[in-house]
Amino acid sequence: MYYVAAALLVLSGLFYSAGHHELGQLGADVCRYGGPFCDNPVLVFTGAALAAAWGMFVSVK
Repeated sequence: MYYVAAALLVLSGLFYSAGHHELGQLGADVCRYGGPFCDNPVLVFTGAALAAAWGMFVSVK
């Protein structure tokens, strides 16, 4: 679950950068297919936080 949280964290950074037009043509393509996430990257970040919390909750030590 930590891998999923890390991937979502990277994606939230990508959507944040694309939403602020910092990636050039790649950012335009990202926002074309993931428009709501470019407008609100906090949604993806919240998913990352929930995945990390779930991973901590169900981890066996």
